[in-house]
Amino acid sequence: MRPAIRQRAEAPWERAKVEQIVRADIAAFGAGRAEMANAMIEESGIRVRPDRNHGRSAGINPSGRYEPLSRSVFDDGWNSLEELPPFRTEVQVERPRTIITRNDSPDISFDRSINPYRGCEHGCVYCFARPSHAYMGLSPGLDFEARLFAKPDAAKLLDRELSKKGYEPRTIAIGTNTDPYQPIERQYRIMREVLEVLEARRHPVGIVTKSALVVRDVDILARMAEKGLAKVALSVTTLDRRLARTMEPRASTPTKRLEAMRRLHEAGIPVSVMVAPIVPGMNDPEIERILEAAKAQGAAEAGYVILRLPLEVAPIFKDWLLRHYPDRYRHVMSLIRSMRDGKDYDSEWGKRMKGSGPYAWQIGRRFEIAAKRLELNMERRRLRTDLFLGGEKESAQLTLI
Repeated sequence: MRPAIRQRAEAPWERAKVEQIVRADIAAFGAGRAEMANAMIEESGIRVRPDRNHGRSAGINPSGRYEPLSRSVFDDGWNSLEELPPFRTEVQVERPRTIITRNDSPDISFDRSINPYRGCEHGCVYCFARPSHAYMGLSPGLDFEARLFAKPDAAKLLDRELSKKGYEPRTIAIGTNTDPYQPIERQYRIMREVLEVLEARRHPVGIVTKSALVVRDVDILARMAEKGLAKVALSVTTLDRRLARTMEPRASTPTKRLEAMRRLHEAGIPVSVMVAPIVPGMNDPEIERILEAAKAQGAAEAGYVILRLPLEVAPIFKDWLLRHYPDRYRHVMSLIRSMRDGKDYDSEWGKRMKGSGPYAWQIGRRFEIAAKRLELNMERRRLRTDLFLGGEKESAQLTLI
């Protein structure tokens, strides 16, 4: 017997907000508080059973905003919900035509990036890239963490694009959308192949990751760094292992990330720390301690980003907060809205990363004071572009493909 599934047509934006989460949010701020809000979500049928999402952060799997139907599972009286299996990581191969993604956003420091994977098994509940899974007809919820796409042709595509006539080198950012060193990289090794091409072409690269797996490629990165072609940023959201376990369940532990910083620094690779995202009322008391810990491991630069909740990320984050920290729900969401002009999110350029208002200003000043005290950001490392080998020049990588 199959579990019954309710289906009803909705407008895309209604689906994106997830109506039941909207109602629960209102209840959490009212007389019912978080207990009533949790009960409402449980009764709605949108929350996945704990045994099905063990080791994942998202507790819901709402339909993507482009889907014509919204689905929720409910018990039809035949106890068929017990037949639903746990979410397992599934990887599909994606064959894109190009691998370098361009952007012209005025508040982003890079104009090109590479994403070896789509979706991310780290499963960070706050990940702003979750909504991109809707383009694949999948959910930004648990699907984003469990139904992944790998691009095994990434290195070949990259070498071809770098060899095009007229290509002008600028730093390629990797890890700005989904993590290139997520667990499946151990098997697919796409990121390492990409680095081999970049090294052969003498092309600059900046990496952002939450994974200690980055030290596997310390040999390539060290050689590139010696020429001024590579730098790495480790994202450290919290030093609290319990909070990290619930918020970013399959990422490396905070201790492992700090150890990775030390090993990269000892290899001569420029290292920075990203305190990202800062979740007000959750990890903002740790800003100074995170910077101190990173400095002790060799970080020379630092940055931060305020929590972003675009589209489907908002209901996924709210559900997570109600499940794990119901007593903090009102406080956290009130602070978030105080930095977003009363909304869950404000996508305006220049404000989306740092927020606005008194609380956002306070976070910014605390970060600046701590960074100055620790002598972080005294000098911004600029990567070289004058060594680039473009055109049809044969590289060592070409002999390996």
